[in-house]
Amino acid sequence: MLKVVKVRIYPDTSQKVLLAKAFGSCRWVWNHFLNLINETYKATGKGLSSYDVKKLLPQLKKQEDTAWLSETYSQCLQQVCLNLGVAFNNFFEKRAKYPNFKCKHGKQSLQYPANVKVENDCLNVPKIGLIYTKFHRIIEGTIKTVTITKNCCNQYYASILVDDGKDKPEVNSEGKAIGIDLGLTHFAITSDGSKFDNPKILKKHEANLKRKQQQLSRKQKGSNNRNKSRLKVARVHKKITNCREDFLHKLSRRIVNENQVIAVENLNVKGMMQNYCLSKAIQQVGWGQFCTMLKYKAEQEGKVYIEVNRFFPSSKTCHVCLNKIGSLPLDVRYWTCLKCGTKHDRDINAAINIRDEGLRMLQTSGTGDKAYRQTVSHSNRGRKKSTTMLVSG
Repeated sequence: MLKVVKVRIYPDTSQKVLLAKAFGSCRWVWNHFLNLINETYKATGKGLSSYDVKKLLPQLKKQEDTAWLSETYSQCLQQVCLNLGVAFNNFFEKRAKYPNFKCKHGKQSLQYPANVKVENDCLNVPKIGLIYTKFHRIIEGTIKTVTITKNCCNQYYASILVDDGKDKPEVNSEGKAIGIDLGLTHFAITSDGSKFDNPKILKKHEANLKRKQQQLSRKQKGSNNRNKSRLKVARVHKKITNCREDFLHKLSRRIVNENQVIAVENLNVKGMMQNYCLSKAIQQVGWGQFCTMLKYKAEQEGKVYIEVNRFFPSSKTCHVCLNKIGSLPLDVRYWTCLKCGTKHDRDINAAINIRDEGLRMLQTSGTGDKAYRQTVSHSNRGRKKSTTMLVSG
């Protein structure tokens, strides 16, 4: 099974120079071949494959004006060609936008597809040498690829893809099921009644970020003081990112450890961002990243992660009698079912309905053999009657 471990690396001054040259070479190769593909398509109406552009690399290294490409590890340049081909495939299959040209400002990356080794507390990188690395866990298995990145704070990281030789665990739906309703006041509300507050990390650092950005705006462009101030702003953004990821990792790990079946709502976050009143709050909360963490952690543990359709009326449906009301404004947090008289907390009721709908989808698809939803009575205004029985345990 493939796993990724991201570690912090600390190159010395000479190694930083070599990495900077390697970043620049890979960036130049990407931009050169992307421009070549664009020009070829304009001239002939056909593009170039990753294999076609990779064959041109030896010729570039022999030319006098681009002989400096030989200073970079050859497989890194070949990997750039392959990544460019993947980018075009993602564009044609409508998974991503058209590939863009890369800039020397901002995040830089470099991928080694082979020949990177772990030696004591260092990474042995071709043409770079031994780079001191802070390993927070033991690297077990065969190293496949290593991606070295440099962020805006001038920090270096290595993402190590490892094959541990173990088979992927079989998916088993026997156990506790939980539904999760995501929100803004409370980040997550579960079907068992737990509510996790929204940490609002951006709001906590907003005053500091504003002050640093004001200082940056006063500096003269191109000066050393402006570069120093830019790093201060970048560090604040990095702090916000680290705090958010720490919260999301801990919460997702807790939910995956305690449950076997996890059902969430498939939210259209990109569409919700069009609401200018809520866009800032939605952007800082990290719903999409949280669902991604839940998904891959559940797959690693052999547990079930399922997404319920975003148009499923989870908040407006009574989970007891399945009676559906006509409308439920956002400012109404509690409501009473007119048919059975049950008083509902809007968010907890939605989480329970998401759990029940997820279990129904599991049984319908045939992948869930021992995870069932509760039997409910028929309602003319609600969903269809369930045909399954609740299994205790």
